[in-house]
Amino acid sequence: MRRKIIVFVIIFICFLLQTTLFQTLSLASISPNLLVVVVSSFGFMRGRKEGMYIGFFTGLIFDIFYGAILGFYALVYMYIGYCNGMFRRFFFPDDIKLPMLLIIASDIVYNAGVYILKFFFRGQFHISYYFLHIMAPELVYTVLVMIFLYPVLLKVNQKLEAIEKRSSAKFV
Repeated sequence: MRRKIIVFVIIFICFLLQTTLFQTLSLASISPNLLVVVVSSFGFMRGRKEGMYIGFFTGLIFDIFYGAILGFYALVYMYIGYCNGMFRRFFFPDDIKLPMLLIIASDIVYNAGVYILKFFFRGQFHISYYFLHIMAPELVYTVLVMIFLYPVLLKVNQKLEAIEKRSSAKFV
């Protein structure tokens, strides 16, 4: 129960930061996607199932406040969390290269999904413009923020795992 509450607080704080503070700090109207960082990080730290649940919940919050179609972002984030969860067996806390590569891939998949489902099907075929002016700057900005956010998420996850191990050892 403690983990669920703390993860909810992390998601809520990152949602608020992404939609308020980083909107005002946006560069050329581009802001980092903190929610992709959170979903990807918990996905490969905790596995497919938890990554999927966290992704769905994160996307649902985003859908409720900013989505035109309820469930669109929930589906996208859910897939991102599930796919990152497949890399759990390759996860090592000391290595930042794999998380960085997975977050880069997740941000590309997120933006490609948004482009295909929101623009391409409506007949707007300007993929080069979308890539150069939206996807690439957001990717760079997200990776820069990830360098500072990921260690915090890692420490929180390690603390929660240590608490869970201590409490499970009491019952053995």
